[in-house]
Amino acid sequence: MSDGWTGPVLVTGTDTEIGKTVVTAAVAAAAQAAGLRVAVVKPGQTGTATGEPGDVDSVTRLAAPLTGRTLASYPDPLAPLAAARVADLPPLELYNAVDAIREEADKHDLVLIEGAGGLLVPMGLRPSGEPWTVADLAVSLGAPAVVVARAGLGTLNHTALTLEALERRAVPAGVVIGAWPAEPELVHWLNLSELVPNLLGAVPAGAGGMDPGVFRRSAPGWLTPALYGVLDDWRAWAEE
Repeated sequence: MSDGWTGPVLVTGTDTEIGKTVVTAAVAAAAQAAGLRVAVVKPGQTGTATGEPGDVDSVTRLAAPLTGRTLASYPDPLAPLAAARVADLPPLELYNAVDAIREEADKHDLVLIEGAGGLLVPMGLRPSGEPWTVADLAVSLGAPAVVVARAGLGTLNHTALTLEALERRAVPAGVVIGAWPAEPELVHWLNLSELVPNLLGAVPAGAGGMDPGVFRRSAPGWLTPALYGVLDDWRAWAEE
């Protein structure tokens, strides 16, 4: 087993539809290849009708076998707290989520917790009735965070804001590019050079459509050793 992150690890993003699910699958696949017992937890799944596959199902398809668990699911494609209210369903309570994740952490070496949208999206309610966010969940668990970011224009500001919010909460964090383009342009290379000090990986665009076997074999090459990958030289990677 390598010296990568263990226990609960949050996977959040600088925005929605940014590649969190595929990055979660890549980390899960790499960790399992390194011999870890891995679980994936989705606290709040939205935009799926009853019985429809959600993000955990997508991760399981790409990175199986692993333990997958969704704590709450809502049909409307909204932030989880808003989706619960619109559907007149109970919102997810923070400490119920914490307890469920710790339960999985007792049985697994690594528990990847995929958020919804960005870091400060309202996920559910505290016992006091106040909303809680993915950032609050990270603090409650004492967990580090993987920030999934875009490769293109605008990513430096969005990523810096997310990392600053995590740093203010004393949450350790690193960045993974969620969809590195097949034909990168100047802006992508310049952004990469700025992100390198915090960079933990770069997943190729379209990776979620790969054959699962190819995905699992390829995943370690997209990630640094902190996430159980073998990528340790960004200069060499860029020259490939």
